[in-house]
Amino acid sequence: MEFIIDHECFKRAISDVNKAIKLKTPFPILTGIKIVADDNCLILVGSNSDISIEKVIPLTSDGSDVLEVFETGSVVISAKYLNEIVEKLQGKIHIRVDEKHLVTIRSEEIVTKMYGFNAEKYPNLPQIDEANYIKIPSMDLIEIIKQTVFAVSKSDTRPVLTGINLSFEDNQLTCVATNSQRLALRKSVVESNINGSFIVPGHSLNEWTNLINKEQGVTHIFASDSYMVFKSNTTSLYSRLIEGNYPNILGLFPNKSKTTITLNTRKLLEGIDRASLFASEWRNNNVHLEIKDGTKIRISSNSSQIGTIEETQTIKALSGENNLSISLDGTFLIDALKEIKDEEIRLSFGGSMRAVLIEPLDNSSYLHLISPVRSY
Repeated sequence: MEFIIDHECFKRAISDVNKAIKLKTPFPILTGIKIVADDNCLILVGSNSDISIEKVIPLTSDGSDVLEVFETGSVVISAKYLNEIVEKLQGKIHIRVDEKHLVTIRSEEIVTKMYGFNAEKYPNLPQIDEANYIKIPSMDLIEIIKQTVFAVSKSDTRPVLTGINLSFEDNQLTCVATNSQRLALRKSVVESNINGSFIVPGHSLNEWTNLINKEQGVTHIFASDSYMVFKSNTTSLYSRLIEGNYPNILGLFPNKSKTTITLNTRKLLEGIDRASLFASEWRNNNVHLEIKDGTKIRISSNSSQIGTIEETQTIKALSGENNLSISLDGTFLIDALKEIKDEEIRLSFGGSMRAVLIEPLDNSSYLHLISPVRSY
């Protein structure tokens, strides 16, 4: 195998696939990056037991020649040392691999030689039926993931709650994430010929947003019983699915509320952020909300060691009872409000000990539920 490649393209691809590699693994070959040189592209693969990342480098990129393949072939090279070596090089990189898997890396006057692994021993990527797929603009998918993934559980006590439940039905995608104290739900229209429900690990979806953060175009999603695959033009992520049944969340949403108020999203976020300064003493970062005179909402928190902080904000609209007092986790509120882009939001309360429904004023496709916390 032999090729010459642009330094920056190679460095970025190595960095991307390296995110899937764990140095502590019982399989030494998985500490390496698989490199395959074809006639018209270079393919890099990194993998662990949960995800695999594949990066394709074409012969040209943005109208410039970035790759020249002299001899096709494949090899697996230590991810740690390949990453560090390429990071320290400049200019085009010339790589040659002989029949004994000895890898020679040249850049200008610098020559590095290291032993690789036989690529035939590297695990194959999961086989996916590409006839059935979901198609969605990449930037839309990034937004959907960011608006839900923060609500997944950080505890492995219930593994299904560490993932996002992606449900596809009649060209509609519904994403749900919850840790039992809060819930984020986002719906979106997609192009799909798949119906089904899948639980994808939250860290896999976070990784995908990092990989395609600045990519335009579309993402194709493919699913099997065990894996979900996300593909853009040059990047693919294979994620193992979480086994189990996701909880039925439909019954959690209140049919009616005692009190509904409308507030300015940005001002409320800033107020909750300020109040949270004194909330860290509490186990649940307690921030207290109280309606005053039916026209104002009082936002406050207190610390026995520091003091209290409070402010009032004008309620733009109110319906129902106007004597509300409730404590909520300030961190949960901030996480939800940061992802709402609409100017105004509606908060619906069923009482001081019932979950609060938060939704953009004119957008019912994005919902949050946050359970109250005790204030003593």
